[in-house]
Amino acid sequence: MKLIVGLGNPGAEYADTRHNAGFMAVDEAARMTGAKFGKKEVCSSFVAEARFGDERYVLAKPQTYMNRSGSAAAALVKKFLVALEDVTVVHDDIDVPLGALREKVGGGAGGHNGVADVARKLGTPDFRRIRIGVGRPPEGTDAADHVLSRFEKAELPAVEGAVAECCRRIFK
Repeated sequence: MKLIVGLGNPGAEYADTRHNAGFMAVDEAARMTGAKFGKKEVCSSFVAEARFGDERYVLAKPQTYMNRSGSAAAALVKKFLVALEDVTVVHDDIDVPLGALREKVGGGAGGHNGVADVARKLGTPDFRRIRIGVGRPPEGTDAADHVLSRFEKAELPAVEGAVAECCRRIFK
């Protein structure tokens, strides 16, 4: 069993914002596999159970807000008995160019409070991360305002391409 945690913020006001790139990726992973997210929260998350090849996946969208995602992730690891090496966290990153992906295991949070909380609650930073580039904020724009903004129409093809590539990496 593998656990894929997409980071984002719950609620319609945050849908399709840069900070919800992780939610976008797990939504696409569910669509690709025909999995459906339940309407009832499990471990403070909306969860879909998926199959790809011979592997089983739990796709999760914590409903705890970004900076408290770790509690949901830790509860899911415990509930589904997932080994830490089988945990992947997908999240936005302003230090990665728009539409690009970076993948690594372990390391620092790079200023991302959601990732920092996951590492704190899991008791280790040693989990797989797939970072989706959402681009740097324009000059004079606060980083928090930038990640809470929606993508421009011209940016959508790059983001959609990154989300599709992210799903290929999730299921490799």
